Amino acid sequence: MKNRRCPGFTLIEVIVAMTILGFILVIIYQVFRLSLFSWEKGESAAEEYQKIRIVSQLLSQQVKSTFPYEIKTQKAESNYLAFEGKKQSLRFVSAFPAKSRRPEGLVFAVYDYKEGGRGQGSLVLYEQRVLNKDFFEETLKKDTGVTLLEGLSELRFEYYREADPENNKTEGWFDDWNAKEEKRLPKAVRMTLTFGNEKEEKQKPPMTLLVSIPANKIDKGITGPTRFIPPRGVRTRLRGN
Repeated sequence: MKNRRCPGFTLIEVIVAMTILGFILVIIYQVFRLSLFSWEKGESAAEEYQKIRIVSQLLSQQVKSTFPYEIKTQKAESNYLAFEGKKQSLRFVSAFPAKSRRPEGLVFAVYDYKEGGRGQGSLVLYEQRVLNKDFFEETLKKDTGVTLLEGLSELRFEYYREADPENNKTEGWFDDWNAKEEKRLPKAVRMTLTFGNEKEEKQKPPMTLLVSIPANKIDKGITGPTRFIPPRGVRTRLRGN
């Protein structure tokens, strides 16, 4: 009788085939996992960009609508405009409310940078209606703040001053603005935002927002209430916590 080879695979062939199949499955899994991670990262980046864009629009409109509100003092010192700008905070009166869905008259807005360390800083907005004469000197309640942006490693406000030869003042950008000394509002406000940790390999480029203040040319403001109708292009509002 002649030997006939039985059809089938040897044990070695089966092991080799299973090993190759295992490698293929691992590669497919890694590709699928990488694609899913990239998609989630892209969605997160798009959502973050959308949030930054909306906040930038609101902030720009509110700062642009800065109102030269004149505070009358009972002391010997002269009246002054309700505006105080520092390197990491900004306090002013605006005709554009950011937290309300509809116009409420003048509002007192405060933008403050809260340091968190390692790119965990945040930009917080405090806002209240101008209802009493001592609002500018009052301490704002912390629980009324609304966090606009998170993940900041640095925030910087700058204020532009026009040349004033009569008062011996030069033009340029400054880190502080004292309306009591300047007797007017700045021509423009520039805010520079730096996101992420400075030690990260892929550091995001700083974002700069430049806003002009048309009302800076008004010599004296008023202390009465007013109403402001926002433009159609900006309808989003921020809700308090």
